[in-house]
Amino acid sequence: QAQLEESGGDSVQAGGSLKLSCAASESTYSRYCMGWFRQAPGKEREGIAAIYRGDKSTHYADSVKGRFTISQDNAKKTMYLQMNSLTPEDTAMYYCASSRSPSYDCQFGQWFYHDWGQGTQVTVSL
Repeated sequence: QAQLEESGGDSVQAGGSLKLSCAASESTYSRYCMGWFRQAPGKEREGIAAIYRGDKSTHYADSVKGRFTISQDNAKKTMYLQMNSLTPEDTAMYYCASSRSPSYDCQFGQWFYHDWGQGTQVTVSL
């Protein structure tokens, strides 16, 4: 049974928006950091957004800053990624991840995260 499950991926035109969801279990809804990663064909997986549950502080990669917004709903144990002004360069498989490290300094390295979802595909066309 998946402990983290992404949904919301779709095919959209450039300029469009999508909202991804990541449903977590009791054990994987981190008290600390959770993040979104993406991996385009032929490229390495990259961290793009992270959130610290304690004070809801957020971190963004430069490539998505100002366009994407990460958020959480603690009651639903769900993390979200609102993606606006999408471009073909945003085409990738998107993954959510959860960290067990008791740190507020959320990192974008894969090493920082312990639980992963299976991914949801986002395709942006011109």
